[in-house]
Amino acid sequence: MAITISIPSLGDLKKAVNLKQKIETLERTLQSLIGGLPGIATAGTSRGNGLSAAGRARIAAAQRARWAKAKGRTGRRKMSAAGRAKIAAAARKRWKAAKAAGKTRL
Repeated sequence: MAITISIPSLGDLKKAVNLKQKIETLERTLQSLIGGLPGIATAGTSRGNGLSAAGRARIAAAQRARWAKAKGRTGRRKMSAAGRAKIAAAARKRWKAAKAAGKTRL
């Protein structure tokens, strides 16, 4: 069984080198226009996210406020003492009836 190896011609190699140089030039141009692509690390550089802890906290608080506003829950609802007493009385009544029937759970 013979193994054939395809060797690119000199013209193909020159085209490949030329194309690679064009791609690198375009990437540098794009990076200078938009300041680097998020999520793509460049060789030899390391960057933080650029936000302080206080900045992240402000953003998180603002997002929580937006969600609360969207959901209509800006604060806890409070029950009146009379309403709480009615619910407690109804629960006592249910338990009294359940115990009279010999039940240990509702």
